[in-house]
Amino acid sequence: MDWDLLLPLLLNGLIVGALYGVVAMSFVLIYKASQVVNFAQGEFLLVGAWVCWYFLTEWQLPFWAGFLFTMAFMTLFGIVLQVVVLRPLIGEPVISVIMATIGLGIFFQALMKWIFGVFARPFPPIFATERVDLLGLQVQPVYLMSLAISLVIMAAFAWFFTASKHGLAMRATAFDQQVAQSLGISVPKVFAMSWAISALVSSVAGVVVGVVNGVSSALSFYGIKVFPAVILGGLDSVVGAVLGGIIVGVLENLAQYVDAEWLHIGNMYAIAPFYALILILLVKPYGLFGTKNIERV
Repeated sequence: MDWDLLLPLLLNGLIVGALYGVVAMSFVLIYKASQVVNFAQGEFLLVGAWVCWYFLTEWQLPFWAGFLFTMAFMTLFGIVLQVVVLRPLIGEPVISVIMATIGLGIFFQALMKWIFGVFARPFPPIFATERVDLLGLQVQPVYLMSLAISLVIMAAFAWFFTASKHGLAMRATAFDQQVAQSLGISVPKVFAMSWAISALVSSVAGVVVGVVNGVSSALSFYGIKVFPAVILGGLDSVVGAVLGGIIVGVLENLAQYVDAEWLHIGNMYAIAPFYALILILLVKPYGLFGTKNIERV
């Protein structure tokens, strides 16, 4: 067993898995609030990454300023999107809203290509050093930044849902919209807030991935890559989203190691999470922490 290859892959899996968990929480946030799966989640990453890239390259802002401007822009972007496009669909069948999110994804994918082109663009250099030593392993600083940001976002989600007024309102809305409305909670405002937070968090992940790989339309594929993590953890579980993201991140890298050492099939890194998705749907359709709906006829 080649430990020199396995250990870096496992570390990379944990770091990337934490980022997957953050994006998965964005999926869960919208689903818990409105029972809608947002298939434009990957495009949120893409838009956020391009916006940050524009601030850094065209406005020549330092990274921290461009990052904060991007977060503010994406928060407003999420609110406007929900109010203008999705709020008129409240009360319509869920499939109509899902199809609307698919249409939004296609629209923003094409819009970003039209504005910025189809070729990948690198971010300006952010860190002075290319590698840092971590337990004897050489790691890019951006991966450590990714892990730190992921942990901060997870802690913020935990506080938001357990201690904040708006978080408790969102949990009440997710439990029963009619009861929440009877208690004076504005359900449309909760929907707008969930989309704003989802767009904000996804854009953070998009910036991190863009710093590592450059910004291109391939970023939107992360929305599909994270979907197995969402199903694995449970569509309505924030804890499950985090755990599912970490499991998928580690699974990807383990599949790559096994393939490199023994199987030699190729592309196992990309397809292993979807094999896991099929298995979890067969064995535990509601995910590890998802709520099982009991219907009586």
